[in-house]
Order: sequence, then structure tokens, then C-alpha cells
Amino acid sequence: GMLTPNGKEYTQKIPREELTHLILRLLQAWKEPLSHFNHHIEHHRELPDDSLSKAKQISNMVPELKTGVEKVTEKARSMGIIIDSLNGTASSEAAGLPISNEANMMSDSDFIHCFRRDSNKVQSYLKILKCRIMPENSC
Repeated sequence: GMLTPNGKEYTQKIPREELTHLILRLLQAWKEPLSHFNHHIEHHRELPDDSLSKAKQISNMVPELKTGVEKVTEKARSMGIIIDSLNGTASSEAAGLPISNEANMMSDSDFIHCFRRDSNKVQSYLKILKCRIMPENSC
């Protein structure tokens, strides 16, 4: 799939615009796979209701987080902190992750593991971006 920087030192060297774009691409890349995952687990009647609820909650968080990052990006752009224009991507395929049966063939635990790994990356990238944009936060 998508290449993402590993390690805090390397990530800190990425320009703000590129880091913001990477966050948006990563979030967008999960939109369709999470939708498929939701559809898949809804048909698993043996799963407890709280697991189904959590999966739906997670799927709903991705678009909300993407919208939040876009709003922060727009605010930073209006303040002159981010100069480059960022183009959002419309689908996982446009984000560089073609949808294939690979996601469908993954076990639920593997899928959740990958999503958790990428969620942790997004969280780390957002922290780095926040420290760059608002250094007064003692980062």
C-alpha cells in the first residue's frame, strides 16, 4: 500500500504541507476498507452488540477526523502557516491504495491490527504537526 514514514526523526523532517497531505491521504485510504469491514461484521451475528457498535463508531470517526484535519489545514493556510494547496483524494484508489479482495481476505484481527497501526501513525503525525504549527505548546 501507501508508504508512510517510520520513526519520529524522519517524520519531523517532512515539510508541514507534505505531512498534512499524508495524514489526509491515510485517512481517506481507510474510508472504503472500513465501510467494507462494517458491512462484513454486520453479518456476523455471533459478534456481541458492543463490538458491532465499536466498529461503527471507528468507521464514523475516520470521516470526522478527516474533516477536522481539513478545517485545521484551511485555518493554517489562511494564517499563512501552510502555503501549499492540498488536494483531497476522493477514494482509496486515488490515495494510492487500490481496493482489492486483499482487504476482504484479511482476518478481522489482521484488519484491526493494520487499522490500529495506521491510527497510531495518524495520531503521531498530528502531534508533530501540532507542535510545528503551535510551538507554544511546549512540544
